[in-house]
Amino acid sequence: MSKSSVYDCTIITLDKNHREKGNLTVVQNSCEVPFDVKRCYYLYDVPGGETRGGHAHKALYQLIVAASGSFDVRLDDGLTKRTFTLNRPYQGLLVVPGIWRDLDNFSSGSVCLVLASERYDAKDYIRDYDEYIQWKKEDLK
Repeated sequence: MSKSSVYDCTIITLDKNHREKGNLTVVQNSCEVPFDVKRCYYLYDVPGGETRGGHAHKALYQLIVAASGSFDVRLDDGLTKRTFTLNRPYQGLLVVPGIWRDLDNFSSGSVCLVLASERYDAKDYIRDYDEYIQWKKEDLK
């Protein structure tokens, strides 16, 4: 999927069910997201000024949600860069394989929830940006 573009990544608005005692948003495999969720994790207590991410995945799809607070997700496909601000718990950013991502500008108390299409696999990560650019170029030949 190294031919993927930042324009393949999009905001998905999830159903927000209004209740007297608060709202409820549901995410079900292959319904609200176009993949089965095999791993879920969340980032919190990110110190001010810190950046998370700094990598790409070869095969993994993700839905990134600001469960609380806000933060920016900067996407890069080697040619084009695009930034999304996430700040609504009923919206998620679908990130396709082959896209470099950085997360920053975390508000105080923010929680970043990530739903992933696969279990953790260190071999799926590209953690060096120059290596990422080379990987993208090889597939375009």
